[in-house]
Amino acid sequence: MATVAIGSIREQIVRTAPPRGLFCDFPLGRPLGKPGDAAFQHRVLDHALAMLKRTEPGVEDFAEAVVDEGTEMLVCPLPPRYDPDAHPAVDEARGLRAAYDRAVAAHGNRTGTGRAVRVEDIPDAIEAFARVAAGTPWKEAGIPGIPARVAQDIRGYYETAALAIADHTPAAWASTRWFRDSTQAGQTIRAAQQAMEAAGVRRDLWSFLLPTDS
Repeated sequence: MATVAIGSIREQIVRTAPPRGLFCDFPLGRPLGKPGDAAFQHRVLDHALAMLKRTEPGVEDFAEAVVDEGTEMLVCPLPPRYDPDAHPAVDEARGLRAAYDRAVAAHGNRTGTGRAVRVEDIPDAIEAFARVAAGTPWKEAGIPGIPARVAQDIRGYYETAALAIADHTPAAWASTRWFRDSTQAGQTIRAAQQAMEAAGVRRDLWSFLLPTDS
């Protein structure tokens, strides 16, 4: 079967040496470039499908680039406090559930939760990170799985909910920056990350809790 690989990191395409590779200079997570721009996406697919005619392996570059300048700030209002007895991040996550469900109904669960944590367990997972931030050793805090994978599901939950709240499709990393810098959950995971580092936990267990290059 003839195949074409589309990738956003040229070195990876070259190193893995697929039969045919199309390098697209797009932000990670946007393999076809521009969300909602069918004409642009069709140009990417046309180029990729045309490569099926190649009889020799090789890598080609798509002619157009999509650059994330890292300057767009997602304005996404968060729900007001409902339960004053709950941790602020837990209360926040519960308040976003309706928006999350609307986004999944409209777009599917492509980037949401479920890989390590069920959606109904997201508040409990956030509370576990809050315990770590408060000084509980991570192994005793009740994190329901590998910390980085659990944190990724929490971030996916928030970014999916943001799709239902924002009035436009955000730039590639805008929703990640919003989660990391503007939400109680993001601040809680950052505090847990710092607590794990200070406690001498292995770097690979805490360094990927939050993205740092977005």
